[in-house]
Amino acid sequence: MTRRLLRGVRPYGAAPMDVLIEGGIITSITPAATPGPLVLLPGFVDLHTHLREPGGEEAETILTGTRAAAAGGYTAVVAMANTAPVIDTPALVRRVLAAEAHADVHPVSAITHGLAGTSLVDMEPMAEEGVRVFSDDGRCLADPALMRTALRRAGRSGLLVAQHAQDPVLAGGDTRALDRTGVVLDVQEWPALAEAVIVARDVLLASDSGARLHICHVSTRASVEVLRWAKSRGLPVTAEVTPHHLTLTEADAAGRDPRYKMNPPLRAPDDVRALREALAEGIIDVVATDHAPHPADRKALPWPQAPFGVIGLETALPVVVEAMRSFWPPGDGPSWEQVARVMSTEPARLAGIGERHGRPIAVGEPAHLCLVDPGADAPVTLYGRSANTPFAGRSFGVRVVATLRAGEPTHDPDEALD
Repeated sequence: MTRRLLRGVRPYGAAPMDVLIEGGIITSITPAATPGPLVLLPGFVDLHTHLREPGGEEAETILTGTRAAAAGGYTAVVAMANTAPVIDTPALVRRVLAAEAHADVHPVSAITHGLAGTSLVDMEPMAEEGVRVFSDDGRCLADPALMRTALRRAGRSGLLVAQHAQDPVLAGGDTRALDRTGVVLDVQEWPALAEAVIVARDVLLASDSGARLHICHVSTRASVEVLRWAKSRGLPVTAEVTPHHLTLTEADAAGRDPRYKMNPPLRAPDDVRALREALAEGIIDVVATDHAPHPADRKALPWPQAPFGVIGLETALPVVVEAMRSFWPPGDGPSWEQVARVMSTEPARLAGIGERHGRPIAVGEPAHLCLVDPGADAPVTLYGRSANTPFAGRSFGVRVVATLRAGEPTHDPDEALD
């Protein structure tokens, strides 16, 4: 039986403890004789990861993507279905589950065959393989009748339907909201309304069906207000926000640097404030990275040709901490309990893996954990296959120094673990 002792760590930033792990389980937590600086948190769970395999291995693989995940403190990731081929059959689910990985991988099934938005995947066989989340992410399921049927079928089995909220007519073909200063005038505006209209429609459909609806990567105040209405009525609707939408604005994309080209686009400062407030209040339930790797040569293309997306697994924690500092009392450190809620506990619950991941740091619980240095001042290091992020090379005041999955290190570059 493997035995490991974490000496002087601070669970959730509280008093230093010695945490004993045996056989992948926390077996003892006792006051530490020698305190240390590291904060101990539950391993993070990403509800929205693009691992690109099968079909996009030049950008990322399951192995490299989960290596990046482990470097960011993640012990489980939910892998989106927009691969090539699309994950819409039990055989492809099994293929993903069989791959070598540095974190637990939970495949998402497409809602519709081939993400075409015309015929629904048979959900029951996918659920039998362990799928708990269905999404056509990357494309909005725009047909309201089909979405209503999908929600009803999912509702019968307690499955989660996750929508990429983007009305295809209102959004047009642009990749960024029009700069409010009017500097950029050669692109078609993608209004916030294109997102909020779908959020509102699907909230009503979920209310009608009683099914669980999840809204991916919310980016606007208008969407937040719809979600607030849904929450006030107790509807089974949840939502996520990405680290980059919590920190970046349309002004960052004004120069049309493809590193800032993402879907949904960056929005106005007022939208960013609304997203931060909604996350703090629980109107938005979780942080999800929408980790979207691309080869360097493709991402370096001119803005119109460059693909959407930014990686986020390695940078999520420091970016989120930076974004949320405004909600912590002056002079206080981060609210590590809040970080654990939005990056571990709630994502695990929504993904249907809450019995194993996102667990409290307590005796008898699985040792899916990460160690955080709250006083770090070092540039971000990337471990995945792609580097398309505007945060590369930036220094943050927080970093993950080690990650354990069932007590075994999956990331420990500084040998923080004995």
